[in-house]
Amino acid sequence: MKYNPLIHHRRSIRLKGYDYSKAGAYFITICCEDRIHRFGKVEGDEMILNQSGTIAYNEWINLSDRYSNFELDVFQIMPNHMHGIIVLSDLNAVGATLAVAHEENELTKATARVAPTIANIVGAYKSIVSNGCLQLFKSHDKTMGRLWQRNYYEHIIRDERAYQNISNYIINNPSKWSKDKFHL
Repeated sequence: MKYNPLIHHRRSIRLKGYDYSKAGAYFITICCEDRIHRFGKVEGDEMILNQSGTIAYNEWINLSDRYSNFELDVFQIMPNHMHGIIVLSDLNAVGATLAVAHEENELTKATARVAPTIANIVGAYKSIVSNGCLQLFKSHDKTMGRLWQRNYYEHIIRDERAYQNISNYIINNPSKWSKDKFHL
């Protein structure tokens, strides 16, 4: 079907005007396309990762190496989605300060690096995991299809109580899997 703006419009779920590169804590949920169980299974209240789940797990950990403003916090890979808290550090830690490069004629030129947004980080994660899983599928002569559904869910964590509630939800997600809205 050809794009029709009268039918194919999507309302943004992001907070209008909010700077998603701003320091703070963000609760993220990323779901697999059609909620297909791609990352393993829950057994006895514990998530058992398969090879794709291990890729998703390792690449989440590697985000702290990729982004200097990303702090690793609570996260959980589930059979068909993942939850995580992304903590972005303050602007001085993100590389938003000026980097000065000396030119041969002793003049200086200042350039500012732009801090990555939550969307940049989630987009990179989804891409890296998709590529890793695609290689895995190809090595087994299988077709993967789309790994992730479009977009992701985010919630800005505004206080310590919300942080504790969300952290507990993430940590306890495997034990509540049979009642989870993502469980099919």
